[in-house]
Parts: sequence; C-alpha cells; structure tokens
Amino acid sequence: MRVPIEWLKEFVDFSMSPQELALKLTMAGLEVEGMESIDGDTVLEVNVTPNRPDCLSVLGIAREVSALLNLTLRFPGSGITESGESTVRVEISDEELCHRYAGREIRGVRIGESPDLMKKRLEKCGMRPINNVVDITNYVLLEMGHPLHAFDMDKLKGNRIRVAKAGTGSRMTTLDGAERSLPEESLLIWDAERPVAVAGVMGGADTEVTSGTRNVFLESAYFLPSSVRRTSKALGLKTESAYRFERGADIEFLEKALDRAASLMAELAGGQISKKEDVYPRPFREMSIKVRYERVNRVLGTSISNADMVDMVRRLGLGVSAGEGAFSVSPPSFRTDIQREIDVIEEIARFYGYDRIQVTVPKTPVGAEGKDGLYRSMPGIKESFRRAGFSEAINYSFMGRRMLDLMNIGEADFRRKTIRLRNPLNEEEGLLRTTLIPSLIQNLVYNLSMGSKDVKLFEVSRVFIERGGTLPEESHNLGAICFIEKAPSLWKEEAPDFYIVKGVFEALMDDLKISDYSFSRSSEPFLHPGKSCDVMVSGKKLGFLGDLHPGIVEGLGLKISRPEIIVAELYLDELVPLAKTSRKYTLLPRYPYIERDIALIVDNSLPAAYVMERIRSYSSELMEDVTIFDSYRGKNIPEGKKSLAFAVRYRSKQRTLTDSEIEEVHKKLVAYLAEKTAGVVRGA
Repeated sequence: MRVPIEWLKEFVDFSMSPQELALKLTMAGLEVEGMESIDGDTVLEVNVTPNRPDCLSVLGIAREVSALLNLTLRFPGSGITESGESTVRVEISDEELCHRYAGREIRGVRIGESPDLMKKRLEKCGMRPINNVVDITNYVLLEMGHPLHAFDMDKLKGNRIRVAKAGTGSRMTTLDGAERSLPEESLLIWDAERPVAVAGVMGGADTEVTSGTRNVFLESAYFLPSSVRRTSKALGLKTESAYRFERGADIEFLEKALDRAASLMAELAGGQISKKEDVYPRPFREMSIKVRYERVNRVLGTSISNADMVDMVRRLGLGVSAGEGAFSVSPPSFRTDIQREIDVIEEIARFYGYDRIQVTVPKTPVGAEGKDGLYRSMPGIKESFRRAGFSEAINYSFMGRRMLDLMNIGEADFRRKTIRLRNPLNEEEGLLRTTLIPSLIQNLVYNLSMGSKDVKLFEVSRVFIERGGTLPEESHNLGAICFIEKAPSLWKEEAPDFYIVKGVFEALMDDLKISDYSFSRSSEPFLHPGKSCDVMVSGKKLGFLGDLHPGIVEGLGLKISRPEIIVAELYLDELVPLAKTSRKYTLLPRYPYIERDIALIVDNSLPAAYVMERIRSYSSELMEDVTIFDSYRGKNIPEGKKSLAFAVRYRSKQRTLTDSEIEEVHKKLVAYLAEKTAGVVRGA
C-alpha cells in the first residue's frame, strides 16, 4: 500500500519526519518496506497484513497514526445536496453473498480530465488517471479503502440492478476487453437482461463510463470475501477492488464512501445527486468482548494500569466500557479481525510498544526422571531395533480403505473405526491410520521396486481410532517389516526370518526389563495361521508378529522368489508402563547349577507357551530358569501329537545341590506337567 505523506496530513496533523513515522508504524505492526521521494513529497510503501483490510487506505493509515500519536483524526467533507428520487431499483437475490448494496444516480455529468492534484495522487499510488468520474472512484478507493463502481446509467437496461449468481452459461466482456465465461457460483451484477459486472472484481464493457456518458449510477456494496476470492481466482483477475473485498470491506462505512464519491462528482463533473437506494438485508451487529485487566498484564508480562489499557483501546476507535476487574470492548465494523480477548490484548501490546515489553527467558523445570515414560523409553526402543539392523521409516499418518480390505480386516475390527480426512492428498490416503502395517507394506513394495533385496524397517508413530467422542483416541505403536532375499552364499543362515524377528522382540523386552511375556498363537486375519503369534505381557495381548498371509503377498503382485514377509506391531502406550525403570543388582551365584531336560508328547493344539507357563508357575525355590530347545513332529510321534523339550536349571543360594535331591524335585515337576498338559513323558 503506497501512502503519500502529503495526503496523510489531510487526515491527521503530525510534525515528525517520514523516517520517524516509518519506524513508529513498523513497530506497531505496519511494516514500512520503503520510501520514495516524488515531487517534494515522500511516499511510504506499507506492508499491510491480510487481517488488516482497514489499513488499505490513506484514512486507515491515518487512523493508526492518530492512535499512536494521540492526535485528532479529521474526515474529508462530503456535503451532499440531493435532487430527486433514484430511478434505478436494486434487488439482492443472493443475500448470502451480498449483505448490502447501495447506490446513487449522478445526472448530467461532464466527462473530462481530473484536477492535477487528483491525478498526481493517483499516480503516486500506482494508478493511471482515465477521466474525472472513473478517477473519483479510484481516488475514494485509495482514500477511504472502499471499492466503488460507476455504471453509465443510460446503458443499464430496465433501470434495474439485480445481484445474483451467474448460473449456467453466463458470459460477458469485462473492462479489460476480454470476453469471459463466468463460473456458475460467481456473484454478478445484472441489469434487467444481462450481467453488467463481476461483483467485487471488475465492471463490464457494455456499461463502461466513456466520454459520451451523461448519467452515472454509482455502486457501493458489501460482498462476501470468500465469494470474491473464489471468483477472482477462477477468472485470473487481480484488481484493487478484489484485493480489498476478499479481505473484508467495511459494511457500515460504504455509505460514507458512496457520499464522498458522489460529492466529488457533483463538484468536479457538475452532476446532480439523487437520493440513495440502499438495500441492507444483513445489518452489522456489534459484539461485546470481555477483557480482564489481570490477564492483559499476565500475557504481556507488563504492569499497565487499568486506565491506560482503556485509553489505548479507545484511541484505536473501538467501543469500550470500563468495569471492575475487566472492561468490555465492542469492535466497530472496520475491525472484524478483533473477535476474542487475546485479539484485544494484541492491540494493547502494539500500542504500548513491543520494544517496551521486557524480554524474559522462559523457565522450563527439568527433572532427572523426565515427564513421560514413553518419551523417556523411545530412544532405547529405537536403538534396540537399529542394533538388529532395522532402519527407521517415517510415514504420513494416512492410509486408504483398499489396504484394510487387502489385509482382510473385518468390519467389526477396531482398526476399521477410521477417521476420514476432509481434504485428503488422494483417495489412497483418505483415512487416518489405525495400524502402521499398511504404510510399512507400501515402503516394502517401493524398496523392492527399486531393486533392494533386504528390507528391514521399523516405525514408531501414532495411530487414531474413532471412539465416538469429539476427538479420536490416539496411541503410540511400533511397527516393523522384514524381508530378506535368500541368495546363494557360503554362509548358510538356517533360522527362519520369523524367529529372527521374534528374537528382536525378545531383545527389546530384555532392554525394557520386562520378564512376564510370552508368545501365543495369533488369529490376525492378515498373518499366516501357522507362522504367527501374539505378544502377550502379563496375560494381555500387546502386539503381534508373523509371516504376512500368502494370499496378501500374492495380491501385492511382488516379484520375489519366496513369500516370507514378516510384519509386527506393538502397542507402546500399554507396554512401556510395564517396563522396569530401576535396576536391582545381585551378587553372582556362588554355587553351581544343575540342569535337567523334560520331553513331553502333547496335543498339536497345545501351545508351547502354555507348557512354559506351567513350568514357571511350579512352586520350587530351587528352579532358576527354563528354556525350550526342541519342538518335533514326525517319526515315532503319534499322529496329532508333537514333542516339546525343555531345559530346566536348578540352583541353591545356600549350598551345592546333590543329584539325589534334584532328581526328587525334577520327578515331581514332570508329574505335575503330565497332569496339567495331559501329556506323556517321552521315552518313559
């Protein structure tokens, strides 16, 4: 916004230099980006933020200067002598997009050149003079900030103005000479037969003011900012009018702008002014904002007195009423950006002076333990996977319904309780993630397409479950995926990938000092039924891991030699609180251990984890540890049965154990297991 100092002084009388004024405005939030000297006058280039359309005029800047310097603000005169009723009738068909439309006829105008002062001021502000009537509308636009438009009234058919949407197939030639096809939702100004202007953007060539114009209909209106913005963008038309309308014009002040322009036309073009035609279906209603004195100083870190706060707000032109403990503010129609208490506090800060507000360093208490167990544990969790050769993936928190369908996740599954995005990047990413697995599968597909043979990725991120509340339920999960192409090699790795990933999870549990965990058969629909398990901690399912179901691998269309793709997921919000944060050290054992094996033939359907739990739950102070070392089906094992072998370690803290006492304890343990599992001791 270009503001000539000489024009500014017509509104407010100040004596400071242009440099001092520029600094004052900049410190108040209206950055002066440059200054230019033209014909002995200084023109300020002011950067006006989008939320301050009231400053897009000389009057608007003068209002700020008046408040900053506590000087009187003068308004230009607009004395009007009305002559007769208006013959043009105004109708607003779309009150949603046009809240007010006012106009006056100026009859008997003489088109000619504008006075030198007006032309020079327009040129200083970057506008080209055209003729006195058009120049006046531009002059008042710059002076008062409200766009106006002048129609050649004799070219309006039916002496009628109608404000309505374009509808289907509307076309018109605008003032720039281009014939345009108008979007259906754009707002137009119509006469009795055709569109004559694009509301808030540009007038039409058919009703343009020319040297032959004798009667003018002058328009001053309020159009919905979002409507003007959409139309301007769709047509590729950027005009001074659209620039102001799309930021928000002053619905009350448009009457003063209309009268000011009509008065100048009567003075400079010799016209006679009719009475005003004003249709105002959506009147402006003031709001009241309660502002607490205590909160102003608390937010700003100041000690401004109550009286000074009220005075600052009053100088800004806002309605204010002081009270006990708080004051009420009523923003006028030119300050629609002020809607909350914090907005008023910002205005006080601007006029008190940011440079007067003391700088303080924020204080953040730092405890040795930190605030959140999950975030304390996160680096260790990630490091555990990195040590195992996994790389961390970072994905968007989006997924598509197609992936849930591909993974055979049923409608009753909690992972189907998704949140749909209002403006997704694409249809394949239209939902917030309820599981990390789809993103990791897509990472794998991409890496394989790039020629990678070994892909080991993990991700720690949030998932979002719709639970019927205002906000979704958020939780932190850890997901992992592993694919290793088995290529000919001197080194033979015999362990299946499933057990490699299972070992990574066991190492993580050890890092978290969680001992009460086990693995049980999983029923996840996207995992291989015979090569998968749920991760159980303290008897509760807190995750899963396993081979991706062969049908899903086939559906992905991957060109791989083997279908073993391992996926896994852990629910960290429930897992981490079970981790032990303190460590207890004990002396190394002084006495040797004795180890005995147990081999049981049990039903195929009996999980090894169940047998392990029974051994661990056996009451014996001598039992130190138990591990499984064999699971066998085949020769010498009955159909429908399997052999499970366990190594049990015994040790005493007080003495060296003898074989005889261990035999007795071990025999009782074997009998106990045979009873609890309905198994048979192998070789017995």
